[in-house]
Amino acid sequence: MTKKTALLLSFILLKFALQYILISPEYELQRDEFLHLDQAHHLAWGYLSVPPVTSWISYIIYSLGNSIFWIRFFPALFGALTLFVVWKSIEELKGNTFALLLGATSVLFSALLRINGLYQPNSLDVLCWTTFCFILIKYTNTESSKWFYIGMLVLAFGFLNKYNIVFLLVGVFPALLLTNRSAFKNKNFYFSILLFLLLILPNLIWQYNNNFPVYHHMQILAKTQLVNVNRWDFLKDQLFFFIGSLYVILVALYGFLFYPPFKKYRFFFWTLVFTLIVFTYLKAKSYYAIGLYPIYIAFGAVYLETILKSGWKKYLQPVAIAIPILLFIPISKIMFPNKSPEYIANHSETYKKFGLLRWEDGKDHKLPQDYADMLGWKELAHKTDSIYATLPKGERTLILCDNYGQAGAINYYTKNKNITALSFNADYVNWFQLDKKYVNLIRIKELNNEETELEETSPFFEKSYIGGSITNLLAREYGTTIFVFEKAKIDINQRIKTEIEAEKKY
Repeated sequence: MTKKTALLLSFILLKFALQYILISPEYELQRDEFLHLDQAHHLAWGYLSVPPVTSWISYIIYSLGNSIFWIRFFPALFGALTLFVVWKSIEELKGNTFALLLGATSVLFSALLRINGLYQPNSLDVLCWTTFCFILIKYTNTESSKWFYIGMLVLAFGFLNKYNIVFLLVGVFPALLLTNRSAFKNKNFYFSILLFLLLILPNLIWQYNNNFPVYHHMQILAKTQLVNVNRWDFLKDQLFFFIGSLYVILVALYGFLFYPPFKKYRFFFWTLVFTLIVFTYLKAKSYYAIGLYPIYIAFGAVYLETILKSGWKKYLQPVAIAIPILLFIPISKIMFPNKSPEYIANHSETYKKFGLLRWEDGKDHKLPQDYADMLGWKELAHKTDSIYATLPKGERTLILCDNYGQAGAINYYTKNKNITALSFNADYVNWFQLDKKYVNLIRIKELNNEETELEETSPFFEKSYIGGSITNLLAREYGTTIFVFEKAKIDINQRIKTEIEAEKKY
């Protein structure tokens, strides 16, 4: 084993270790993770929330036992592979040991540790962005047409994981037209595009057959979440994702403009500019752009190596490597759920000044939204199990939730194999099984007027009562109430069909 290989393996092992260490066991899974895990039981070429790749990974996780270890493993794996691709990019750019160490350190000690701690499409999205950029480097160096096809394979897989990768293309194509048009004169470029379209065609057909739910999803996102995004905050947040290695990225941008060996890669400079302009205009969430930066770390590390390779400047190399670590240490104390919820609530000012308490509603709360989304789920599932056990056996009971987090959490944590929670929210609207009649209803509702729910629904059942609620004050679902309705006087199945039809009309 060479010295470089040993160093790379050390970084990868450290990456995996940190991904497990930086999440306190007091936290449960995050609401989005529950939805993605449930998709393993409903494999399809598309979903209302995401393309199909996440469901494939969820199926693998389910086959491996569906444990927390494996749920954490895959995003950590994608993060480790991102580090690996940056390492290979540095080698492709003729970087040596210092550049490799600086690049790996910069990628490791960054916001990617947070992104890679959640089972969401984002980790694989960053990997696909980085890999595609690596392929652009390979094509630029060789001008071999095979890289068109390899690049389109990566793009197709990235598209089937998260549509967000389209915005990378929005930045890359005009950048290439501006600085390097040779690719557009190669017929293989256009044949590779046909390959890309062929690979994503099943998902496009699914979108068409389901009335393009991605468009509906983006409309809702724009109205409920992106409307609260401040464009200046978006740009400001870009500085914090790789705060310890920001100087490396800035050096790369300078190099594209003024370092002769980087002239042929100048389109990367304009790719960053065009992509950020589009994201800023659309008021995108800050993390949508995080996949842009790893490849710029590779360029910056290589350029810095040429600057610090001789004379007294070579003594600055350890300092350059230490900066990402030293700046990351204080940030790590607030960036990760490695403190108890109570500790964070009692020290909220520290988190507030970094904007971490601002939720999608544009307001500040006691915990960061992701942390609050990782609490209360076990309590909900346990109480639902207890209530379900009191209902007459042999009578089919519908567990109907307000949102996908509630439904997914109950399905993940329940100890009763007969329980399947559903919702008219997100993908669950397509997963109702109406082959048998429902007799009872367990209604999971977000914090609301309890008397109103009982007044509205009780007349349709012989018996009704409140079975419990989430009591964790710091959970985003605090106050979520479990209503129980027994012996329906109406056809519940018909009501469900009506609600599904209404939901699908958008």
